[in-house]
Amino acid sequence: MMPFASAANVRRIGAVQSAAKQLGLFSDSEEPGEAPRLAVRESARAKRLSIKVFPRGRVEVVVPRRTRPEVVQAFISEHRDWIHKSREAFAKLHPPEPFVLPHFIDLKAIDQKYRIRYERQPGKKSIRFRCHNNVVVLSGRTGDDKLCVDALKRWLASTAKSEIGPRLKTLSVKTESPYKKMHVRGQRTCWGSHSSRGTISINYCLLFLEPELLRYLMIHELCHAQHMNHSRRFWQRVGRFEPDYKRLDKALSDSWRQIPSWLGIY
Repeated sequence: MMPFASAANVRRIGAVQSAAKQLGLFSDSEEPGEAPRLAVRESARAKRLSIKVFPRGRVEVVVPRRTRPEVVQAFISEHRDWIHKSREAFAKLHPPEPFVLPHFIDLKAIDQKYRIRYERQPGKKSIRFRCHNNVVVLSGRTGDDKLCVDALKRWLASTAKSEIGPRLKTLSVKTESPYKKMHVRGQRTCWGSHSSRGTISINYCLLFLEPELLRYLMIHELCHAQHMNHSRRFWQRVGRFEPDYKRLDKALSDSWRQIPSWLGIY
């Protein structure tokens, strides 16, 4: 898995042994385009609870599977002051960005620029998108910012599938690294991943980055077909197809600033 970015502030506390499904602990009531104020993610690899605070204020709590909700709530309450101080520290370095729906989108990875047009249709409860000649038209209830963002995310996912899919197949042949399926998502925690079942997941936010970073990410995930870890042999294989991988890996980790804040991903 290729992390989306590195959080500067991380706190880990103790191991937890418990049994119960842990889902839907917090309501999803953020403003349009705003990163979730606090998200909880179960991890099969996690052995203890941890908190990450990201530059734009998002807080992620990573917990082992089957952690009881009341344990998570208590953990968050115990570290509320630390979370607040970490957010304040990041706010000084990265001032909040006002939410504004885009009227122009530059997808550097595929060298395409798009104009966004909003067509309000009274009485409609949803929004549809269509794209022609690099003009993306959102039609329907465009007075609802959240619905507009959701529609733009669907368009980005569709674009990523059609544009990145063929590139991934070409690199798969070149690197002799087969995979079974490609999924496109707007992951909040990683740029991409390669499952043990051969499914490669690609983050559509990669469309906003330079082509060389998209290519590196694809090579990185494809190389996991032979090595499902980040061992020396894995990096040696990556280096066979991308000698400049160390620079690109660092650049990718620092690329969150290129993701528009209206997406609310980071």
